[in-house]
Amino acid sequence: MRNYPLAFAIASSAALILGGCTNESEESAAQSTQSGDGPVEIEFWYAFGDKIGENNEALVEEFNASQDEIVVNAHYQGDYADLHSQTQASVAAGNAPHVTLNEIASMGAFAEAGMTEDLTPYIENDDVDLDDFVEGLMGNSYVNDGIYGLPYLRSTPILYLNKTLLEEEGLDPEGPQTWEEFEQYSETISNDEGRVGITLPVNVWFYEAFVKQSGGSVLNEDETEASFNEAPGVEAVDYIKGMYDSGSIKVPTGDEAGQIALQDFSNQQSAMAFSSTADLTNYMSIAEENGFELNTAFMPKNEQFGTPTGGANLVMISSHPEEEKAAAWEFIKWMTEPEQTITASQNTGIYQCDNLPLKVMRCKLCMRKFPNLKLP
Repeated sequence: MRNYPLAFAIASSAALILGGCTNESEESAAQSTQSGDGPVEIEFWYAFGDKIGENNEALVEEFNASQDEIVVNAHYQGDYADLHSQTQASVAAGNAPHVTLNEIASMGAFAEAGMTEDLTPYIENDDVDLDDFVEGLMGNSYVNDGIYGLPYLRSTPILYLNKTLLEEEGLDPEGPQTWEEFEQYSETISNDEGRVGITLPVNVWFYEAFVKQSGGSVLNEDETEASFNEAPGVEAVDYIKGMYDSGSIKVPTGDEAGQIALQDFSNQQSAMAFSSTADLTNYMSIAEENGFELNTAFMPKNEQFGTPTGGANLVMISSHPEEEKAAAWEFIKWMTEPEQTITASQNTGIYQCDNLPLKVMRCKLCMRKFPNLKLP
């Protein structure tokens, strides 16, 4: 995408931040230098803790142990909004990390502000084969014909299913395949005690999926104008509203909407839930703790199957000396190689396979062990 709804809301406050103090990770970023003939030290800032954070820290430790020329220091920065604001402030202050994550909607804003480096020369110099990356995930890497990031722990929304409850209601536990079946499932599951087919929070990501399933898009082809008010976008709203009016789904709003949906699924007050592939391990834990079997499925189709992508790309901050940027590139390249992406997928549940024979083989072996990983 080349329009970026996550523009920098903190731009006006950057001067205030810079006029005050720095945090620990900013200070460590400023201290990253090459000491004599020793290794080059670089900083890597990332978002989200739990399994994603554990995975990032483990991979950094593995990278550091794999060679003796570069030392990467990893620092957790909160969620994407926290990470972006900290990164922007650190660039202005001159103590930015070398490698960080851009949530895909913010790729253009960082690149066009000159904060991130065009990776095209590095890719061409090392003959990195871009065909090794999933084509649908590379689109967000491009800004003005340059490649400003490589996919890392990308995700899509999928349908999570309480297989036990579906079977009790006489429904196919593989889940609904079409909008019509999805509506039938929701009607069958709903009861007078407040249970619904799905608790569907107001969420632009899910709405974009419904629009795609109707053959439309929320933006026009060159992404300069909104198009969600065209027929596919209207059809998606009418479909959701019809189910809401019938009482077969629940539609919470506000900041707690996502948590309400998760709680309803956990308490078996809903039998289905839309959520990210990144949430797979969490949903597996919820199912185990609450005594039901979990299944996963694609979001149901209307005219076609369709879903947007999410997650982040690894990017390089442009303000560093060439030697440190070269080290940053080596780390980015290593993190996006098959072995590391497989490890990250297994650690987090965010699973993406591509055409590399080794990776496909490892994907299949892992999916035999964890069948719910098969969808991403």
